[in-house]
This record gives sequence, C-alpha cells and structure tokens, in this order.
Amino acid sequence: MAAAWLRAGLAFFILNTLLTFENRWPGLGVLYMPRLSFELCLGLALLAAWVAWRGVPTPRATTALAFGFVLLVAVRYLDVTVPAVMGRPVNLYWDGRHAFELIRVVGQSWSWWHVTGALSALLLGASLLLVVARWGMATLAHALATLPSLRRGSGLAAGAFSLCFVAYVPDERDTRWFFSLPLTPTLMQQATLLTQAAWPGQADATLGPGPAFDTDLHALRTPEGSADVILMFAESYGAVAFDDAAMQTTLAPARARLLDAIDASGRQVVSARVRAATFGGASWLSHASLLSGIAIDEPARHNLLLASERPTLVQHFARHGYRTVGWMPGIKRPWPEGAFYGFERLADDARLGYSGPDVGYWRIPDHAAMELLQAQELNSSPRKPVFAVFPTTSTHAPFHPLPTLPGESAADGDTGSTAERYTRSLRYQFRWLARHLAVTDPSRQVLIVVGDHQPPGGLAGRDASWDVPVHVIASDPALIRRFENLGFTAGLQPSDAALGDMHELTRALLLAFDGRSEHH
Repeated sequence: MAAAWLRAGLAFFILNTLLTFENRWPGLGVLYMPRLSFELCLGLALLAAWVAWRGVPTPRATTALAFGFVLLVAVRYLDVTVPAVMGRPVNLYWDGRHAFELIRVVGQSWSWWHVTGALSALLLGASLLLVVARWGMATLAHALATLPSLRRGSGLAAGAFSLCFVAYVPDERDTRWFFSLPLTPTLMQQATLLTQAAWPGQADATLGPGPAFDTDLHALRTPEGSADVILMFAESYGAVAFDDAAMQTTLAPARARLLDAIDASGRQVVSARVRAATFGGASWLSHASLLSGIAIDEPARHNLLLASERPTLVQHFARHGYRTVGWMPGIKRPWPEGAFYGFERLADDARLGYSGPDVGYWRIPDHAAMELLQAQELNSSPRKPVFAVFPTTSTHAPFHPLPTLPGESAADGDTGSTAERYTRSLRYQFRWLARHLAVTDPSRQVLIVVGDHQPPGGLAGRDASWDVPVHVIASDPALIRRFENLGFTAGLQPSDAALGDMHELTRALLLAFDGRSEHH
C-alpha cells in the first residue's frame, strides 16, 4: 500500500514538474519551479472519474493521453521561452514560420552529421518524454483503481483547487500563488489566431475595413525626382508636452530653435493632433494602426493583423517605386512579424552599423541612428526614393541617460524628477532634429514626426487624453497646403482638437500625397 502511494506521488511530481517549469534566463534552458499545474489537477480528477466509471484505461488510450501530455509540455516550453527570448508572448503563426526559416538556415550551414545528430537528439528526447508521460499516466490510473481514498481525494482536491483558482481577485485575494500560470488560455488564443489566419474572410470581418491604398504619390515629385519620406515615430511624445503649462514653458525655447532651423533650411512645418491607439506603452499598436490604416488598439487585433494580408503604407510606397526601409534601433531580438510589412531592408540594433558608445538600455542614440540612416540610405546617388519608418528610442522611459550631441560638453543631465527627465529628453529630440534639418537637402526629404503615445499616466496626468502631436516638415508649399486643407495648422503648435484616431491619419497621408486632385 505504501509503495503504491509512493509511486503515485512520484508520478504526479514528475508530470507536474513537466508542466510548471520556467525559463532559465538568459537562454533556452528550463528551471524547476515548485508550483502546481491547474490542468494536471483537473486532469487527475477526470482520470479518477474515468477509472471509477470505466476502469483503468487501455494501453492504447494511455498512449494517446501521453501524446496529448507531451503536446502540453511543448506548449509550456514555448509559453515560457518565447517571451524570454523575443520579449513577447508566443505566436504560433509567426514563430512557426520563423522556426521553419531557422531550420532551413541551419540545414544549409551545418554539416550532414551535425543535422543528423541534432535530429536524433530531438527524437530521442521526445521519445523519452513520451515514455515518461506514459509511465506516469499508467501509474496514476493504476493507483486510482487500487486506492479508493486517492480516487475520492483527487476529486475533492481538484474541487478545492478550482475554488481557490477562481476566487483570486487582483490586489485583494491572492489565492493562486501556488499555481503555475495555466496553459489553457495560451491554447485558446493560438487556436483562435490560427483559425482566423486560415480563414481570411473571418479575419477581415474582425479587423473591419481599411484604406483602399488606391491613391498615387505624385504630390511628392520634385524636379530631381520623388522626395524621400521619413516616417518617424517619436517615442512617448504626447500632447502633455503642449497641454501641461510647466512643460510648455520649459520646452518653448527648444521648440523655437527647432522652428528657426526649419525656416533657415527653407522648409515649412504644419502640425495636428491624433488619438493614439495606446497610452503609456505598447508602441507597436500605434505603429501598426498608422501603417495599416486599421484601428489596432489591442494585442489580439495586432496579432490578427500580422496574420492577414492587409495592405500597408510600406507596400503602397514600394508599388510606386520607393525603396522601403525599416530603421529599428530599438529591436534587439528576432522579429519575424517584420515580414508582414515587407520592408526591402529591415535594420535592427545589430544591423544599423552603430559603433559609438552605448547610451542606456537602448544603446543607440536617436541622432546617431538618423545619421546612419542618412549616410547609408539617403546620401547615395543615383538611387530610388526612400520611404523609411524610424521609431526612436531616446525619449523612452525612464528618460535617462541622455546622449551627448557632437560639440556639446555634456548630456542634458539625468537628475531631477521624472517630469524633468522627460522634458530634457524632448529637448534633446528637438535639438538633434534641428541639426538634422540643417545638413540635409530640403527639396528631397519630407519628414513626418508622429508621437506614438502619451508618456505614462504619472506624467500625462489624471484623465489625460490619448492625443499625440503630428508634425509634417517639407519644403514644397503645395504639399504643405494640402495638409492645411486636411486640418493641419502652420507651426509646431497643433490645435486643441484631434483630427481623429491614429489609423485615420493614414487616409490623410494618402490624400495629401495624391497628385490627382486638390483638396479643399
């Protein structure tokens, strides 16, 4: 009797360990975690009910259960490893494609015996895991059949655990600290995403209509050729920089110098507000909203968009003869989702060619990233016009340390309150933008600066709007008038009312760049 209890306890411990491990960061290894698997507790109760009703499962049924368990272990590994490696939850649609590409690259770079050894180790590990899972299932089923007290206790325990799990209330009742995060939500989310990806009509209905992308780009033509367009997402550049009286006063001199630089370079600037798709973080939601022209205001819609075949501004510019560049200094990990946009060149942290000193976590200062973009993509001749998407990083929380611009004795400082550090980071942004405009050809470049979201609520204030500024800087008066006809105002100060949501700005850009009609 005691031996049966020990075998059952060992089997449960092993199976539970295989469903509750965590990632051993940094890396791909795993770490034992003393937690309970909610799914295993419920599974044990269901197995007890089955044994009481039908007896011990047949060997074939036990093998099928073991295969299902191994699948859960694989899901668990992905669920804890992908966030550690890629900084986001698992996405089987994109991660599966990335895995196949990785296998192809490895197959081309490794020798045949390396590939054979790796496949053999993988098959051996999976087979061993299957054997262990089958033994555990069979041992628990036999114990449930021979130990009535275990059978009754498993049902009672599962009920108690379920009540503890559902009784959890964030910040009030912590009743599930002893549970590992369940796998069921991940399975449901991935099943939903894969189903929607397999039936594009369902995905289209969920996302709703978007722009037709049927306009041209003739308004960008110059005597020397079509102008380059740089779409710069300014990190955490929110309407609070205008609405907060103290910030407005502090930033006024830097804005005035930027406006002087715009005038001195032969350019003009018009500004407006739009409502961002997010607040205080999750910048990619605003990026995706503007690039697609669809309201992407939650991660589920973002995943669905990336699994669709919706057109984007990137593809629109490419169809009209532009070289499309994703200039992404903030991306430090693999980003398979980037394939959705179809950039001709996607340059992340490792591929920008930056060799200067690291500044904070994001490493590459914004002014240096822009200089590299100018040198590598915009200064060559002859070439195709460039459409570049450039999300900045230096104004990202915690807003320090700040870079030192060439010729300056020191950075703008890192001490003071969070609000002071935030305004200093924006002053840095205005200074390097002014320098950039002073050394670039105004006739060949249209610069669009869009705040991706407000800073966190502690800075933006209670009940702050989701508004962000948009600045269009160009030398063509006719193009500037087009934006004014769409509701933009002259100068760096946007009007108080937002033009619309972030995804509605896409249509405004398409209309402003369309040379087939004037907009009144």
